[in-house]
Amino acid sequence: MPYFAGLLFTFAAEIALVQRPSFTARTWTARRVHLGVWTLVFAAELLLWQRPWFAAINGMALMLLLVVVSNVKQALLREPFVFQDFEFFTDMLRHPRLYIPFFGTWRAVAGVVLFGLVTWSALILEPSIISRVGWAGMTLALAASLLLSSLLLARASLAMSFEPVLDLNRHGFLACLWSYGWAEQLPVQPSGVDWSRLANALPKVNAAPHLVLVQSESFFDARRVHEGIAPDLFAWWDRFCADSHCHGRLDVPAWGANTVRSEFATLSGIASADLGVHRFNPYRKLDAGNLSTLPRALRQAGYRTLCVHPYPADFYRRDKIFPLLGFDEFIDIRSFMDAPRCGPYVSDLAVGERVAALLERAGAPLFIFVITMENHGPLHHGQGMKIDDRPLYRTPPPSGFDELTVFLHHIQNAGRMCSGIQAALKANGRPGWLCWYGDHVPIMPEVYQATGFEDASTDFFIWFNGEDSGIQSSSVTLRADELGARLLAAAAQQSNRSLIVPRLRRRGTNTNKTGDWWIQKR
Repeated sequence: MPYFAGLLFTFAAEIALVQRPSFTARTWTARRVHLGVWTLVFAAELLLWQRPWFAAINGMALMLLLVVVSNVKQALLREPFVFQDFEFFTDMLRHPRLYIPFFGTWRAVAGVVLFGLVTWSALILEPSIISRVGWAGMTLALAASLLLSSLLLARASLAMSFEPVLDLNRHGFLACLWSYGWAEQLPVQPSGVDWSRLANALPKVNAAPHLVLVQSESFFDARRVHEGIAPDLFAWWDRFCADSHCHGRLDVPAWGANTVRSEFATLSGIASADLGVHRFNPYRKLDAGNLSTLPRALRQAGYRTLCVHPYPADFYRRDKIFPLLGFDEFIDIRSFMDAPRCGPYVSDLAVGERVAALLERAGAPLFIFVITMENHGPLHHGQGMKIDDRPLYRTPPPSGFDELTVFLHHIQNAGRMCSGIQAALKANGRPGWLCWYGDHVPIMPEVYQATGFEDASTDFFIWFNGEDSGIQSSSVTLRADELGARLLAAAAQQSNRSLIVPRLRRRGTNTNKTGDWWIQKR
């Protein structure tokens, strides 16, 4: 009876999903996977607690928790919960500031307390199954559950598009979780940019330019979402775009979070669609050691490759992944312990000063990849700061725009950081390029709902510290996986070296009139 009660609950709980799957439309294979997953969960809970009803209740509570988390994620990030998100539960314990505020601190505490009380009550009120049927009966029940689960899940292959909303509607919640987890174990060999060819087109080491690539946390031109923003707030951005080699919109594979999707696309040149299930978090299971990447190609060309990120290097396993991608050194939060904060995180100005110092004392050409943190959400953390919103708006902002106010406050510092790096490159004796882009738009659901904003793209520019040899600044639209190649091709083109690069598929993006510039292996 406990097993069947829990099974019915798992189907009923799907009704509460924002993206509600259809029970009648899903295939028998999807239903079989759902049944097999629940049977496996029940067996694991029974083994752990040895109490059938509590095992079922605990399994139902887990299902309800995943439904709630999925709905929160859908509301904030416009994507339901997927198997790869299970990693965030451990991240939540290690980096609670990044996650718990989205769910509510008191709700999280209340949930833990409630679980403790229910567990204590169950251990007292429900006798162990071993006391009733002995170890032999317990072993038999577990063996039967595992056998049934194996039979249900064996060869139960479901065709997944890895578009979460579409797959959820077709196959159901548990079937998608199982299929996404299984797909992660299968090998994939995505191809991307021929980085070595692009890097070899750059000048030799003694004349090679510094390359600074800044992934600015949650950056986008917020004037697209609210026309009442003060004109001067983005004056620095307009100035850089006007003086840039190129600038424009950047199509990124994330909304509100999941920084590593845009980050990996930029560093690898691999489109999100070519990663299969690894598109959700490329740093989890993808074999990064066998990939051609931007930093690896530059290191082979004589560059010293650095990452500057004022946060623990082990977040997203970057401490293990980045050496495989080709970085010589990772400068993380340990180098910013005494740096000033702006809100909860290290200020952009402190990060910019560190980049300027690296450029000043560099002997060899540097590739510096910068990942900022100041404007990281949850933005309502910043509402405790005393922010004068008068310089931020032409007219007082509407009610519910507090998160936009915090975001705009940090944008001022992003502009100062950007100008500081520009000054450091201009003062350097070596040519230099600065590429700046946003990894995703910030999480501001009330603002987006009030304005009807739906554009997931961010913004970028590529700037050179010398005369651009007649190359006129242009406005283009790129994908994140094309940005790094555009930067290297621009630097090579500037050095007047021969670069033959064939035109390949654009997927709806626009080109300028300076010619074909990216190389991809297909």
